[in-house]
Amino acid sequence: MSTQSAVAETPAIINGLDVNAALATIAAIKADKSLAKFQFRARNTWINGGENRSVIRDFYGAGREDTSRSTSFEFTNGEPPVLLGNNEGANPVEFLLHALAGCVTTTFVLHAMARGIVIRELSTELAGDLDLQGLLGLDDTVPPGYEQIRIRMHVEADCSDKDLEDLLA
Repeated sequence: MSTQSAVAETPAIINGLDVNAALATIAAIKADKSLAKFQFRARNTWINGGENRSVIRDFYGAGREDTSRSTSFEFTNGEPPVLLGNNEGANPVEFLLHALAGCVTTTFVLHAMARGIVIRELSTELAGDLDLQGLLGLDDTVPPGYEQIRIRMHVEADCSDKDLEDLLA
C-alpha cells in the first residue's frame, strides 16, 4: 500500500465530524437533489394541565424512511407554577430556545468543519422576550410568540479573527 492510498483511506475528523463523509453526502445531494428532502416528525400527547409529552423517533430523509433509531426520544413539556404548572419539564417556549441553540451550534460547527476550522470551545446563550398579553389574546397588537430572541456565542477556534467573523456571518 502506498502512502497516498493510506492517507486517502484515513478519514479526516474536524470538530468530531468526518470530513470525507460530509463530502460524500454533498456529492450525493448534488447528483440527486431529491436526497436533500427531509421530513421530521413529533407526536405529542396531553397529560394534564400544562403537562404534555412529545415522542420523536422516525423521520424521512436521504430518499427513504430512517430506521437508525431503536428507541424514541421523549420530552416532557411543563410550566412553572407562575404559569399554572408544576415544573414537569421545560415549557414549550424554552424548548424552542433549546432547539434554536442546537440548530445554531450544529450549523456553526458544520460550516467550520467545511472550512477546515478547528473549534476548541463553543457555547451559546439565548434569551427571548415574550409578552403574555399576546399569548392570552388580551391585546391584538402584541404578538403571541417571541418578540425578540438574542443569541450570544462564545467561540475559541484555530483561525484568524477575520475567518471567525466570516464564519459567524
